[in-house]
Amino acid sequence: MLSLNKVMIIGNVGTEPEMRFTPNGNPVTTFRVATNRVYTTPEGERKQETEWFTVVSWNRLAENCNQFLTKGQRVYAEGRLHTSAWEGQDGQRHSRTEVIANRVLFLDRQALASLPGEGTEEAGAAELEPEEGLSFPDEG
Repeated sequence: MLSLNKVMIIGNVGTEPEMRFTPNGNPVTTFRVATNRVYTTPEGERKQETEWFTVVSWNRLAENCNQFLTKGQRVYAEGRLHTSAWEGQDGQRHSRTEVIANRVLFLDRQALASLPGEGTEEAGAAELEPEEGLSFPDEG
């Protein structure tokens, strides 16, 4: 039986990325992304709703996200959904759904300007190790 677990989001980074390390020394960076949806009600009123996602990146992608992402920056994240459930000290059941990222695109120019080894102005974006999950959009 075929199955698919894939999510793609574009939004604004809502928290400064937080990097930590597993006991084995693997880096993990977590940050929140806000996406907005604007719609019109049947009464003609325009409304906006915001959805928040927690994005988790690992290893080299985690290091790059921690180094180059900042709060407020526009970002594309692609990966899979992962839900964890646990029982708190108070006996209540809790759950959390996260995006486990395998690709992150930095969509703001200021992030691109600070990249090391940025040689050509014409390219406008550098592609770093796509197999590591980090790439930058081309200027059309």
